[in-house]
Amino acid sequence: MNDSFKKIAVFLVSAVLLVALPLVLQTQGNAWVRIVDIALLYVMLALGLNIVVGYAGLLDLGYVAFFAIGAYLFALLESPHLTETFPAIKAMFPNGLHISIFIVIPMAFLLAAIFGVILGAPTLKLRGDYLAIVTLGFGEIIRVFLNTLDHPYNITNGPKGILAIDPVHIGGINFGKTLKLDGFSIPSVTLYYYLFLALVIITVIISHRLQLSRVGRAWMAIREDEIAAKAMGINTRNMKLLAFGMGASFGGVSGAMFASFQSFVSPESFSLMESVMIVAMVVLGGLGHLPGVILGAVLLAALPEVLRYVAGPLQAMTDGRLDASILRQLFIALAMIVIMLVRPRGLWPSPEHGKSLHRRKAPDPVPGSTQAVTPGVDNPADEVPGDSSRPMSINP
Repeated sequence: MNDSFKKIAVFLVSAVLLVALPLVLQTQGNAWVRIVDIALLYVMLALGLNIVVGYAGLLDLGYVAFFAIGAYLFALLESPHLTETFPAIKAMFPNGLHISIFIVIPMAFLLAAIFGVILGAPTLKLRGDYLAIVTLGFGEIIRVFLNTLDHPYNITNGPKGILAIDPVHIGGINFGKTLKLDGFSIPSVTLYYYLFLALVIITVIISHRLQLSRVGRAWMAIREDEIAAKAMGINTRNMKLLAFGMGASFGGVSGAMFASFQSFVSPESFSLMESVMIVAMVVLGGLGHLPGVILGAVLLAALPEVLRYVAGPLQAMTDGRLDASILRQLFIALAMIVIMLVRPRGLWPSPEHGKSLHRRKAPDPVPGSTQAVTPGVDNPADEVPGDSSRPMSINP
């Protein structure tokens, strides 16, 4: 009962802190709330990639492609671009598309999952470096397509990107405008914070349930030894495709929210460096461990913005000889190197990771008992857990 009370108390305190966080940050300006909003989007991305890399052990360097797919789907359905470009669509929707967010999010989820399966299908027999190269190429192909699909039919508007994307509307609330309630104002960035927080909580719940399910255990078996997993009867092909699809779906939802939050998307937002950063978030936090992945995503998403306050003064001290953006990248790289040297398994690794390396000590025998312990063996193979006083022997 005491443990249950502690869990409830921790849950309530965490809930209060998360609800109050943007209200506190607003006292220092909306810029800090915006940083937290972007960090929550990266948390969703990292949780999705954790399914592929952390659970199934499949290195994916093209994950940003699913982020781009979700963003462009939302941009096309929630902006005047299609109606202005294609007269047939204008005739069908004279007032614009403006599709409900409750339709667009499932569409982004499904479309990204389909593309995830398409990526996974030709890579079923690849692992390690070869898989990384193929997925990297897939991410670059998507970016190039987005950059060139402005002729002969202007679908993505090419490198100029898509402008005037509608903000989220839920129940008459416009997330793009300040909400006023009895003299109390809630800025747009704070409204988006609560929306992103709700989506992150849903993503965490789904990821946690997947981890504890038979599917999650099958993914981890594939990660540890694919041949042994196949020998045990696991359909490795379907499990890999499911991992790619489920991981990609979270990236699609995050991309849709990114497009709504920014009101603008372009191919430059989905470069290879973004994929590398998302992989770094998962590895830096702790592969396969949800709290660690969340911690890594928050730190790496917020660190570049926080370092602006360090690189700027250093640039001023050197009379502009050192570029602030280069200094920020240098500090990020140094921080990652130091962290991985100090914590090679991540900032918050899974407690189950490497547990087989530590041999469990058998309890000391009770004086005068007939407990038999094999010399040189800490825990006999035929010992029944929880029954240390029972005589054990390989002989009948």
